[in-house]
Amino acid sequence: MRVLLISTYELGHQPFGVASPAAWLAAKGAEVTCLDLSRESLREEAVRAAGLIAFYVPMHTATRLAISVLETVRALNPKAHMCFYGLYAPVNEVYLRAAGADTVLGGEFEEGLARLVDQVSGESSSEHTEDLQADPVISLARQKFVVPDRAGLPALARYAHLVMPDGSERVAGYTEASRGCKHLCRHCPIVPVYNGAFRIVERDVVLEDVRQQVSAGAQHITFGDPDFFNGPTHGMSIVDAVHREFPSLSYDVTIKIEHLLQHARYLPLLRDTGCLFVTSAVEAVDDHILEQLDKGHTRADFLQVIEMFADTGLTLQPTFVPFTPWTTLEGYRDLMQVLAEQGLVENVAPIQLAIRLLIPVGSRILELDEIQRRIGAFDSAALYYPWQHGDAAVDALACDLQQIVERSEKLGRSRTQIFERLAARAWQEADANVTASSNCRISRHPPQARPGQPVPRLDEPWYCCAEPTQDQLVSIGCAKETARQPGAFV
Repeated sequence: MRVLLISTYELGHQPFGVASPAAWLAAKGAEVTCLDLSRESLREEAVRAAGLIAFYVPMHTATRLAISVLETVRALNPKAHMCFYGLYAPVNEVYLRAAGADTVLGGEFEEGLARLVDQVSGESSSEHTEDLQADPVISLARQKFVVPDRAGLPALARYAHLVMPDGSERVAGYTEASRGCKHLCRHCPIVPVYNGAFRIVERDVVLEDVRQQVSAGAQHITFGDPDFFNGPTHGMSIVDAVHREFPSLSYDVTIKIEHLLQHARYLPLLRDTGCLFVTSAVEAVDDHILEQLDKGHTRADFLQVIEMFADTGLTLQPTFVPFTPWTTLEGYRDLMQVLAEQGLVENVAPIQLAIRLLIPVGSRILELDEIQRRIGAFDSAALYYPWQHGDAAVDALACDLQQIVERSEKLGRSRTQIFERLAARAWQEADANVTASSNCRISRHPPQARPGQPVPRLDEPWYCCAEPTQDQLVSIGCAKETARQPGAFV
């Protein structure tokens, strides 16, 4: 049987969520074709030949892009069984089925896809296969993983690169050592699917996946686990083994502030095994906002982690959701001032300072009464609940800052230069007297970014919980034959 696996976007990474099921399905005897529409055009012959077409939707933007090509795919092959799988499939099940999905799989999806191949193969090839949802929409089964099959995907060199402080670049690979998360942050899209559970990918599978990517040219590996320290012993055993086998290979991971404090003893080991930077979803420096998001850390915790990283010699790359229903103009200025004072301007991708909270179906943030008062009716085309801030000036600031970032990045401005433009706009309408009286921490004037060196970073930054603009969707939705392509919003 012929199966077509389609990825539309995964933050510039070669998609693990396509390579992994490709190996499972090939083992079932299926003839698997992989398409990554962020790096190549839709191949009509592959669509027409497939009996099963499965769209991988690990994030909001990927889902909207997949829906945008579904009509074309269905027109080319009306008899194929259509499946959507990945993190954003189950939470959008109702809309996806209305759009034409026959099967929806979330959580640990490989076994479900493998069984679906058997089911579709058993149907008459002359009839459209429907009503084959034998597996649960969300599976948290403890699978035994197999080594991903990356042969059918575009070469690693066409994906995101690591940019070093001196401007040199390294080919970056991507793998996962675990899925899900133990925590229940209110705004996190993982929670509605995994609900506090996490599952590991076996150590030997991860190591073999790293080996094949190094053979394909990878000089750096991104571990895409939602939190690398959900299972710290598992994670550290993997990076220790990788470093012993490939001592010149660098890597990066994502870890919660809470876990960085709890497992601080591992920070020197991260540094010594080649970790160039740690991404951490800080989200805010306002304790009230952090409490509403149920992040599990405080402003003081964040400042303590900054100090720990400086002492250890590791690079911290914090990410933020600066525009929420609780954001104030003064609170935003406070965030900017903290970053300047702590010397983190170069550590933060500029778009992180303009992100606006995304509220998808199933989000725990919908539990809050204030959110219920702020949101409008669910937008089934955009796949989120629109909301308005109580202060129109805050929404206007968010819009202006997104435009500043987009224009500045097109012009090639540095992070420091963009930060200064964002700060100037944020302070533009400040009432110095109100600012000084209500929050003595905030300067009456925009902060000056402390001179600092660029830090190692991927050239397609990490985004989370943001409403994408239509321009951004159009930008990343147009497959290009170039080596790389600009980043997107989750």
